[in-house]
Amino acid sequence: MLIEPDWLAAHLDDPAVRVVEVDVSAAAYDQWHIDGAVLWNVYTDLKDDRYRPVDTAAFERLVSRSGIEPHSTVVLYGYAPALGYWLLKLHGHGDVRILNCSRDAWRADGHTWSSVPSRWPATRYRLVSRDGQLRASRETVRAVIGEPGTTLLDVRSAAEFAGQRFWPSGGMQPGGHAGHIPTAVHQPLDGLYDERGAFCSAVTLRQVLKTVDLDADGELITYCTIGGRAATAWYVLTELLGHDRVRVYDGSWADWGLAPHSPIETTTSHGGRHVCTRPKEPRHSRRGAPVRGRQRSAGTGQP
Repeated sequence: MLIEPDWLAAHLDDPAVRVVEVDVSAAAYDQWHIDGAVLWNVYTDLKDDRYRPVDTAAFERLVSRSGIEPHSTVVLYGYAPALGYWLLKLHGHGDVRILNCSRDAWRADGHTWSSVPSRWPATRYRLVSRDGQLRASRETVRAVIGEPGTTLLDVRSAAEFAGQRFWPSGGMQPGGHAGHIPTAVHQPLDGLYDERGAFCSAVTLRQVLKTVDLDADGELITYCTIGGRAATAWYVLTELLGHDRVRVYDGSWADWGLAPHSPIETTTSHGGRHVCTRPKEPRHSRRGAPVRGRQRSAGTGQP
């Protein structure tokens, strides 16, 4: 689940290990990256033009050109490693790890890095179909609104939850509506990491996720804007805290807030609530318009 930097430094030449940096652009990777790491761009490699995860065939091509085989140990790091981790688990890959430190901590410790893009021989990895126990569709989420035993967990910022912004960078989306899914519980992800970018102890993580009853038997469905923070919440809840009934709404708000007839709740500064339903499908392009939405979310480290 987690891998320490010293272990990875000692195994960079191991042919069974593949390292992947996950980010929303190539800027940081092009400056420097862990030696041998390939880049997975969230917007061009992991998401389609409606901000949903790419289909199995596209993800299979990405995994294959990254030199990953069924027996590979895949170590992810960077801006959104949990999203890559969740996608690999969604498609049945067995040995997936997250590097337990930030990029800056890796370099500050004197470990190997490079500015030369990494290339690995392509493999012919055939992934299994998606695991329905790990993901929730828009239809599934709509069906469980208000249902006892299922908690919708919104892990975005307070401004996004209230409906003051559509994208985490502060922008609104033409044709989209801001707010949150009715009955959703708000749980921001501030405080998950220490000063080195490593995950905090289980005790601290439980304190951070204080709005979640981690001892209950009910199901949790996490969502954010495009899935990065939702996947991080899933990773912490399942892999670090042992909750076994967690799914990710993979389209998250970029899907819900643009979909026709989606019930949307907003909150006022006085704590009041308002619910509206979107009347029709927007006609604009979902890929080109929201440039501001592709910026990093301040304070969370996730898109």
